[in-house]
Amino acid sequence: MKISSLQSELSKKKIDIALFLNINFELNPNIFYFSGYKGSGLLAIPKNKPAFLIVSEMETTKARKYSKVKVISKPKDKRLFEILKENIAKPKTLGLEGNIFSISALKELKKNFKKIKIQDITNSCLKIREIKTKNEIQIIKKGCNITDTILQDCINKITRFKTEAQVKAYLEYKTKLQSAELSFPTIVASGKNSSMAHHLTEEDKLKNGFCVIDYGIRYKGYCTDITRTIYIGKPNKKEVQAYNLVLNAQESAIKQVKPKAKCSEIYQIAQKELKSYAKYFNHGLGHGIGANIHELPNLFLESKDILKENMVFTIEPGTYPKNFGIRIEDDVLVTKKGYEVLTKTTKKLIIKRR
Repeated sequence: MKISSLQSELSKKKIDIALFLNINFELNPNIFYFSGYKGSGLLAIPKNKPAFLIVSEMETTKARKYSKVKVISKPKDKRLFEILKENIAKPKTLGLEGNIFSISALKELKKNFKKIKIQDITNSCLKIREIKTKNEIQIIKKGCNITDTILQDCINKITRFKTEAQVKAYLEYKTKLQSAELSFPTIVASGKNSSMAHHLTEEDKLKNGFCVIDYGIRYKGYCTDITRTIYIGKPNKKEVQAYNLVLNAQESAIKQVKPKAKCSEIYQIAQKELKSYAKYFNHGLGHGIGANIHELPNLFLESKDILKENMVFTIEPGTYPKNFGIRIEDDVLVTKKGYEVLTKTTKKLIIKRR
């Protein structure tokens, strides 16, 4: 079904074959999505013939275990695109991921396929991936359950840690025990550091004040993403009010989720509910999640995206004045008539005294 959707798109755009390249061992979302394989190699999807995967000899056994398409083993004495050339008829147009294909790989490709036309299929793949299958939804739900369990355990133990890096390390350790991976670098930002939405967590001391923990895992190839803000010490009245404004903005936005809802309008609702703190809301309201941590739809002011059933995305309003920051984030599924929040960790302001 997934490959046939892409082949249909290739036919519409008069593209003979789509190529997905991964020369590293990091996951390429499209290779995984269309084949089930997570390693390095080249996935080829012709518009009217079966897809196939070319991998090195050392990757062949693993690829044949996980790949749902034919696997071709590349001998050591042959180049990757030479093998490709031997296995396809002369194409006129190739579809490539413009954001992944390197200049050097493109030069090598053109040596073997002269006068070839190139089209970027990045957005086409994102559109295919934005609607999740039942199986994908079940995997993401399980991943969210694991994420909640690990995060709640960490929050319960937060005052045992002396530095932000120790909190981060604990989350990463627990993730590995679940045979999962991180979906992005964990953020732990305490005290004044919480005023930076993408704080770089290093050896800073775990300070009193708001502590933002932004954490997610990759479970069976699919990402989760959750943020909770707790308070270490004793908050004052203004800080509690600020937290409740962000929480209200987040919950108000979630309540607007349903098929055909406009992402830009949901953003505006959250922005309005932040009131005086809206001027410190300096990022989008959310983003799709799936085989990659950032997918469609995009929830920001200028977004043209409209919600559809079985989309999964984050809703994460935040505010970052000079001395503190607050962000609350959940993963949300669009259902037939509304929504389901997949991340369950409490959003009540947790106060931890040392």
